[in-house]
Amino acid sequence: MNAKMVKFPEETIVVREGEYNHDMYKIISGHAEVYVGFGTKQETLIKIIGPQCCFGELGLLLDEPAVYTVRAYSDILALKISREDLFDFVSENQKNVVDMMRNMASTMMTMRYHIDLLIKEIESGHKPDSQLLLKARKAMKGYGMYRSIQEASDVLTSRR
Repeated sequence: MNAKMVKFPEETIVVREGEYNHDMYKIISGHAEVYVGFGTKQETLIKIIGPQCCFGELGLLLDEPAVYTVRAYSDILALKISREDLFDFVSENQKNVVDMMRNMASTMMTMRYHIDLLIKEIESGHKPDSQLLLKARKAMKGYGMYRSIQEASDVLTSRR
């Protein structure tokens, strides 16, 4: 297998929103920040991830640009899986593959939960301020853990 361990010093950008990245990473130690709109006025910290968490799967599996920026919050040791390594990695690392599948399933469940909450809020007639709604949608796009548009708006408002 050619998957390898890589190190990223604190504050290193590992994946940049909008850019193509053909590698997936599983954090072994350390923590990373996940942002949407990194480096812009709309920069939003979505979450901080740590050991056993994965990122970069869109580029690896779908050849799509990243929907978020990942920056090392602390020094990171990660397992890097490239497209060329994927089949060997899957056949030789069943536990890691299951961890990665759990990570992706959790992301899908979070997205579904947010979609359901958004639909309920729209149906109830609740309409937050348009600028906060835009920021909240960006946060949800980045697979944040907010329970509702209103919670995301409240969190974003408190950061001003």
